[in-house]
Amino acid sequence: MERLNLDGWLPIRIAKTAGQWRVDWCWFGATPLHQPFFRDAVDAALRLPFNQAFARQTPLATLAEWQAQSPGLAPSAFILHASRCGSTLISQMLARLDDHIVVSEPPPLDTLLRSDLAAAERRAAIGGLLSAYGQRRGGHEQHLVIKLDAWNVGEWPLLRECFPDTPWLFVYRDPLEIAVSHLRRPGMHMVPGMLGECVLDDGLPFAGREDFIARRLGRLLEAALVHCRDSVGLPVNYSELPEAMAGRLSRFFHLSDEQCQRALAATSQHAKQPAQDFVPDAEDKRREASALLRERVQHFAQAPYEALEKWRAALRASPTDQPCP
Repeated sequence: MERLNLDGWLPIRIAKTAGQWRVDWCWFGATPLHQPFFRDAVDAALRLPFNQAFARQTPLATLAEWQAQSPGLAPSAFILHASRCGSTLISQMLARLDDHIVVSEPPPLDTLLRSDLAAAERRAAIGGLLSAYGQRRGGHEQHLVIKLDAWNVGEWPLLRECFPDTPWLFVYRDPLEIAVSHLRRPGMHMVPGMLGECVLDDGLPFAGREDFIARRLGRLLEAALVHCRDSVGLPVNYSELPEAMAGRLSRFFHLSDEQCQRALAATSQHAKQPAQDFVPDAEDKRREASALLRERVQHFAQAPYEALEKWRAALRASPTDQPCP
């Protein structure tokens, strides 16, 4: 087999073209992924003259071939979340650490998780993709943290099969506050028909935005609760942040005191818009919620939220304050 040379290149898109799965690559060199989302890092890299002049595309099997030739770091943690709940803050805190590679919501992973590939081929591609992200491009990286899209809670069992020993956490917050955020600016999974089939579908007819968002939040929290109980996920409430990074999250991510301090330095900035200062918004969101939204959230999402809170409290009462395999 001809030796590959993909040093400095990362997969940025996976798509099926003319019946064949293909991977688009982009050259990053040693530039770290410090932006809030992977797509932001891709946009910046694509503006480089080199990437504008040279496009690179390979068959899907190249991912596994590159992994065999140059194994990257295996994932050290996965971050699942309910959206608009502090997961980006956690990933941005970790991105401040030189020995961490943090890949936040990479579209190629979502594509593979929800693809129609045969099971074995999909597992090989996922393993190869994350190995590509785990390449030590700076030479000193020791940990690879992957943050998934919110709706990927539906594909968690598949990812768990690929990485059965990798610890993971689920970040969430009061569902009313999440719902208000999506009414202001809806995510893909909160717009009817935009995402396609996923675990959040319930088969009920559309009955207004408040109803739709509340139902989807309920389904998401219910799925997360099941997975936290069945595959030892660590539930983390937004209300614990950022202080938890110096407490139980430092133990979860195995951070030193010095690393905790560096990570906490990110908390003065808005996680998704680093140029802005962070301003707490929970009370504003609760005041903004309409009576209808309150009723719908109470009906569909409050019970799984309270169940997650009980599970979190039970774990915190344990001697280690960590999920046990």
